[in-house]
Amino acid sequence: MAIRHIALFRWNGEATPEKVDRIRDALALLPGRIPELRAYTFGPDLGISEGTYDYGVAADVDDEAGLAAYRDHPDHQAALALIRPLLADRASVQIALPDRG
Repeated sequence: MAIRHIALFRWNGEATPEKVDRIRDALALLPGRIPELRAYTFGPDLGISEGTYDYGVAADVDDEAGLAAYRDHPDHQAALALIRPLLADRASVQIALPDRG
């Protein structure tokens, strides 16, 4: 079963544009370094609706083993080390992707 992992971040007062740029740069490296990622999208909220989070990440993997490989990968952990100090709130969900066969 293919899985989409979605993580949403709400920044605290420490999140400067420069720090968020460092996070973007760290996340941009992950698709080239984590072969289990089938699709990877991330970026700031577009500000279209009220009540949203500030930033989101969506990672598609083939299965639970792929999700674990992504979650535990050292480069992902390095990105999380940049993200965690800036978090006021975080939410995540893993959903099944539709069968494309």
